[in-house]
Amino acid sequence: MKSIVTVAAFFVGFAPLAAHAQEAETQSSVTVSGSATIASDYRFRGVSQSDKGMAVQGGITASHDSGLYLGAWASNLSGWGTFGGANMELDLVGGYKARLGEGSTLDVGLTWYMYPGGADDTDFAEPYAKLSGTVGPATLTAGVAYAPKQYALANVSNAPNSRGQKEDNLYLWGDGALAIAGTPLTAKAHIGHSSGNPGLGPNGTSVSPTGNYWDWSIGMDAAWRNLTLNLSYVDTDIGGADAARLQPNFSKGQDGTGSIADAAVIASLTAAF
Repeated sequence: MKSIVTVAAFFVGFAPLAAHAQEAETQSSVTVSGSATIASDYRFRGVSQSDKGMAVQGGITASHDSGLYLGAWASNLSGWGTFGGANMELDLVGGYKARLGEGSTLDVGLTWYMYPGGADDTDFAEPYAKLSGTVGPATLTAGVAYAPKQYALANVSNAPNSRGQKEDNLYLWGDGALAIAGTPLTAKAHIGHSSGNPGLGPNGTSVSPTGNYWDWSIGMDAAWRNLTLNLSYVDTDIGGADAARLQPNFSKGQDGTGSIADAAVIASLTAAF
C-alpha cells in the first residue's frame, strides 16, 4: 500500500505543472499531457509485475511541434525480490514522431527502465520504433523494441566470463483499435512475441524471461469525457514449468503459488489531462 500511495503522490504533484504548461501553450510550441491509471494488475508483455495485485500508474509527456518528445511513466511493483527489492518502476522516454502521410505516423525513441530503491545494476535501455496508421474507424500499429546485451538483463549463471550476456532481446508486436460508431466504445487487440536472453538478470530484470514466448490480449475501452474504462483478457503461451522459474523474483515468497503469466481479465480506469 505504501508504494501505491508513493506513486500516486508522485503524479498528483505533476498535475499543477501540466496545467500551467497547457495555459502557456499559446505562447509555446511545447504541449504537456499526462494520465493517471488504477489497474487490477500490471502486466508487462503478458507477465504480471504486481504479483496479480492492484497497480497505480501515471505518466507525463512534453511534446514539441517538431515531433520531439520527452516523458516519464511510473508504476508500483509487488512481490518478493522484485527487481532487486524495488517497489517502483520509473521509465524515462525520449523520441521523435514523424508524419509520413495522411493518417500515418512513425515513432522512434528509447525507453530507460529504472527501479528506484532496488539493488544496483537493474536499469536498462531499450530503443523502439512503431508505425501507426488509420483506416476509417480503425487504427493499426506495428512495433519493434530492441534491448541490446546489458548486465541488468544477463542470465549470470550461463556464462560467467561474459556476465551471461549471451543474446540481445527483440520484441515484435501489433495492435489494433476499432471505434464503434455511435458509441463511446473502442474494441482493442494486441499480439506480441518476445525473443532473447532466457532467464533473469542478477536482480530479476528481464524482457524475455523464458527466452521465446507469445503474449496477446483482447479488450474494450469505454470513454467518457477524460476518463477511459478498459476491460481486457490477457494471456501468454508460457507453460507452468517456465512460469514457476519466475516465481522467486516476481511473486510474494520464494515459493510463490500460482502462475503470474496465465490468463487473466484485467480492469483499469485512466484519467487523461
